[in-house]
Amino acid sequence: MTPEKLAYMANQIAIAFARLPRDEAEAAIAEHIDQFWDPRMRARLLVLAETPDTDLSDRVRGAAALIRRPATA
Repeated sequence: MTPEKLAYMANQIAIAFARLPRDEAEAAIAEHIDQFWDPRMRARLLVLAETPDTDLSDRVRGAAALIRRPATA
């Protein structure tokens, strides 16, 4: 999956939780990604979150700190 597609999908999840306060939204985004994304997708998203010029929302970047790190990617 392309980095652009991963960013798009993560940003769509953030939009779904936009009504929540920031800390609750970030926790909900991380929980959703932990539940439904496979370890390889999570690993790639975490790399994207560390890249400054990637088109990720601030809430997705905040959620990255809460996303479960895959044991192996």
